[in-house]
Amino acid sequence: MGTVLIDKLLAACVKQGASDIHISVGQPPVFRLHGRLRKLETKTLEPEDTTSLMKSITPDRCQQELQEKGGTDFGFAFGDLARFRVSVFRQRGNISMVLRQIPNTMLSMEQLGLPAKCKDLIMRPRGLFLVTGPTGSGKSTSLASMIDYLNENVDHHIITIEDPIEFYHYHKKSTVNQREVGTDVPSFAEAIRRALRQDPDVILVGEMRDLETIEAAITAAETGHVVFGTLHTTGAEGTVNRIIDVFPTNQQDQIRTQLSTAIIGVLSQTLLPKIGGGRIAAHELLVVTPGIANLIRENKTYRITSSLQTGAKHGMQELDDYLFRLWKSEKVAAEECVFRAKAPDELAKRIAEAQRGMFDDDPAAA
Repeated sequence: MGTVLIDKLLAACVKQGASDIHISVGQPPVFRLHGRLRKLETKTLEPEDTTSLMKSITPDRCQQELQEKGGTDFGFAFGDLARFRVSVFRQRGNISMVLRQIPNTMLSMEQLGLPAKCKDLIMRPRGLFLVTGPTGSGKSTSLASMIDYLNENVDHHIITIEDPIEFYHYHKKSTVNQREVGTDVPSFAEAIRRALRQDPDVILVGEMRDLETIEAAITAAETGHVVFGTLHTTGAEGTVNRIIDVFPTNQQDQIRTQLSTAIIGVLSQTLLPKIGGGRIAAHELLVVTPGIANLIRENKTYRITSSLQTGAKHGMQELDDYLFRLWKSEKVAAEECVFRAKAPDELAKRIAEAQRGMFDDDPAAA
């Protein structure tokens, strides 16, 4: 019964464009559609249902990991329709699963609305480019589109280190090798160190979780490679602080200096529900100019946000400004913008003033 059901679920997920499937005992399967959870009109799942669904798609080594550690992650292809990233875990003694859909078609940087300046930054000969934002904000999708852009336009050797592999890249103008943590290599840090001996031009580090990985990524960026990394931080200032805070106090000055020379840009993003359905991304882009590098080196990261606001000529954009524009162009509701803002009170005030301004201009509306 498991296989029949899972195929139907996956097909429905692809057809409806759901981002995730949640499978848990005590309720029917649930889809996340446009950021909202929707229960399917089917039977409530029993413990044996979730177990058979899990067994129908989970590789043996992952089932063993589930037994030993209480959880496992893997990726798998659903025919030619899509790939899924799956997280299986035990809760209250039962099996639960969350399947995230990874579309097969890669969107271009323009289609995703990424800032134009990103293209210049990723074509640099070396440096650390970070893509940050909360879980499910489209970081993997943005990175995949950048890797695809390089793959189509330059003859690079690109190594991706992922857990698990999400988007599949094929060799185009570049050679792309994708290593999966847990199957191809034991850890991110180990994979980065090895990559330096594999003549790479570009290294993508799926997640910069710990000190060892962050250190290896910074070293790789310093030694003449472009390194892409992701962090679950919001905004450029928070990202820089987070990297430095991972290190012991006595190393922080040295890391500030290293980071200031290695980092070339930080793209922060968040996904918002669009008015009329679908979702749209809001972006913040920090381009590391000599001035910004000085702020990082001198531990004045609190001044990054004001530099962002005045850095438009370098292609920078600040998140709250972008959110304001999304509201003004009537793409996103005001409360959604305020909810995602870095300074919610200030953005709310700005929107309220703009609304008052509109009424002042138009006596009929008032």
